[in-house]
Amino acid sequence: MNINPDLLAILCCPETKQKVTVAEEAVIVTLNTLLTRGGLKNKGNRPVTEPFEGGLIREDGTLLYPIRDNIPVMLIEEGIPLAQSQ
Repeated sequence: MNINPDLLAILCCPETKQKVTVAEEAVIVTLNTLLTRGGLKNKGNRPVTEPFEGGLIREDGTLLYPIRDNIPVMLIEEGIPLAQSQ
């Protein structure tokens, strides 16, 4: 997933204001696998139904913001708690 470096430099977690980095492909594959099994929920506690193209991980490594149609979805309730993938 390519994201403009200038955009990435100004994005931050809307909840904690921590920096975000582009998620590794392995994380995206794991989340998409969980999604197909129907076991993935977002921070708003709603089931995730759309596959991930990519994502941005919060600096503390606990939350991923999805990228859909090449646009980062930086809404708190759309964040994906990464504890589900462990």
